[in-house]
Amino acid sequence: MHTLRDIMSTDCVTVAEDSSLYEAACKMKDNDIGFVPVVEGDRMVGVVTDRDLVVRGYAEKHSGSTSVNEVMSNSITTACPDTSIDEASQMMAREQIRRLPIVEEERLLGVVSIGDLATHRSSEDEAGEALSEISEKRVY
Repeated sequence: MHTLRDIMSTDCVTVAEDSSLYEAACKMKDNDIGFVPVVEGDRMVGVVTDRDLVVRGYAEKHSGSTSVNEVMSNSITTACPDTSIDEASQMMAREQIRRLPIVEEERLLGVVSIGDLATHRSSEDEAGEALSEISEKRVY
């Protein structure tokens, strides 16, 4: 059984709670991402998305110097690294989220995205098809 540990991205771009909205936006732009975990040391305390920056930040007339803790989401769905990929898929569908932070004892270890799940599923399906073809061609 494959777990999130097998597919999670571990090179996470993060911001500190006191980082500005401008800093978070620049990190998103520079790394071509729309989601940044907010950390205090290595402990995850929230997440900020490009949508948070726009809807809760700039549309509410916050300046670029406002701290991300003003607009971040701190009620976060997370999973542990040993969560099965199927369980994570169901969790993400149920919660309607595109990215799932992977934590252990509140420490951020990585992130799994819908794309990671799709890539894994595609590989798994291809492997299953290949195995079926191999089995069908065998002569006993």
